[in-house]
Amino acid sequence: MTRTRRHVLVVGNGMAGARLAEEIRQRDPEAARFAVTVVGEEPHPAYNRVLLSTVVAGGITPRDTRLKPGGWWAARHIDVVTGTRVTSVDVDAHTATLGTDGTGRTGRTERIVAWDELVLATGSTSFVPPTDGLYAGAPRPGAVLADGVVAFRTVDDCGRIVEAAGSASTAVVIGGGLLGLEAARGLLARGVDVTVVHPQDFPMDRQLDADGGAVLSRVVRGIGARLVLGRFVAARHARTDSVPAHVVLDDGTSLAADLVVVATGVRPRTDLAVAIGLDVARGVVVDDRLATSVPHVHAIGECAEHRGEVPGLVQPGWDQARVLADVLTGSDPRAVYEGTSVLTRLKAPDIDLASMGTVDVDVHDPGHEVLAFTDPSRGRYAKLVLRHDRLVGAILLGVGDAAGALTQLYDTGSVAPRDRLSLMLGRAISRSGTTEGVNLAEMPGTAVICRCNTVTKSAIVGAFRSGADTVGAVADATRATTGCGSCKSAVDGLCSWLRSAEPTSPTPAPVPAPAALTEGAA
Repeated sequence: MTRTRRHVLVVGNGMAGARLAEEIRQRDPEAARFAVTVVGEEPHPAYNRVLLSTVVAGGITPRDTRLKPGGWWAARHIDVVTGTRVTSVDVDAHTATLGTDGTGRTGRTERIVAWDELVLATGSTSFVPPTDGLYAGAPRPGAVLADGVVAFRTVDDCGRIVEAAGSASTAVVIGGGLLGLEAARGLLARGVDVTVVHPQDFPMDRQLDADGGAVLSRVVRGIGARLVLGRFVAARHARTDSVPAHVVLDDGTSLAADLVVVATGVRPRTDLAVAIGLDVARGVVVDDRLATSVPHVHAIGECAEHRGEVPGLVQPGWDQARVLADVLTGSDPRAVYEGTSVLTRLKAPDIDLASMGTVDVDVHDPGHEVLAFTDPSRGRYAKLVLRHDRLVGAILLGVGDAAGALTQLYDTGSVAPRDRLSLMLGRAISRSGTTEGVNLAEMPGTAVICRCNTVTKSAIVGAFRSGADTVGAVADATRATTGCGSCKSAVDGLCSWLRSAEPTSPTPAPVPAPAALTEGAA
């Protein structure tokens, strides 16, 4: 029997894989041309990893991180198979073998799935250094960690951290990057004494310069965490009858540690790609159309390596999903992925930090215009890097509303306001809630307003026209502003602009919000 629909098999039920399935279905809403199956090892439906630190802090529950409510996928003819692993792929026969015993382990039952297009969205795994005492057995990738040691990566990791925090009085977080600081802040909120150990001279050294890092160090210490810099954990020792659990640093210092949280980075998950025979460097090598070295096999998200870069953030995976959906469905045969502008945001109470684009530029660099403002005692630091009157990089720590406006300026590539000082201080804001250089009318519908939940301008416009005419109503309809909250002024500005731009009518005809942003969207 000849199949009339092409079957897209997505391996990985994380954020990138889920977004691809959603993007395909937006282009084929009746499932007339494409069947979509998403297979993932995690037992949970797709969830928003951006919000995991809020789970650790107790602000939301794991259920609140779901990208879609129960029944959403089935209602859109997307077959989601959780707790299941793809054990092998035959690229000649275009089949994949799925194996599971119901818990995500392989071996007891198998299912053969035929596919026309295979997409690897296998994501990444936590990197745990081979430090004595971190593993239950021999230190090797994938080995079981010792009791009292948790790698911070998944929603299940959040559960382990929260459970351990219930009885722990001391914790050591290994790694002072984004996840490490978010884990530390969450544990502090639960009353745990926290020490962050980081091998560099300042935390978040990949996103900050030395001055910004110094201010951030003061902020982290100011919220109650101990910060040990320029050192690494040499060994971890479990509790004995005579000695409490502790870690030993490379200089011999001992730190009490009922709980050890490892946040030392991630590695692309490429084991299946290697088994298939794909070209793999750090990640699965893909071209501008997200194609691998084998026809009809693609890769997106944190497992993919594009132009020598492996993304460590959510936004590139979503941008890749949009491009690949255009390619696979033929909606835009010329669609290509050319990269994603980098923006990192630390989402932790009492720490308001955003870093974007090129920041490692000296203030006297002749090719750039660099502005810097430092107020260490108040935990504030701002650095703007402009080129040809466009914002190409920024570090924004403790500067409040300016972060949201500057993020929009960076995303849109708009001309920066002439008054640079007012821009840096967040005062070059019009009554519409945007910087004078950002024209809401000209901003493309695909512009991302809320990065935590990837809510676009067009989604907010759709929600507004369906009756969500306040910031709170937009939040309920789209989840915009419900992450770190930095986009609130931009959403308010959009609502104000729409009120002034939309013609009034006693009985306005509602326009449904895009499916991507109804019923608990990403």
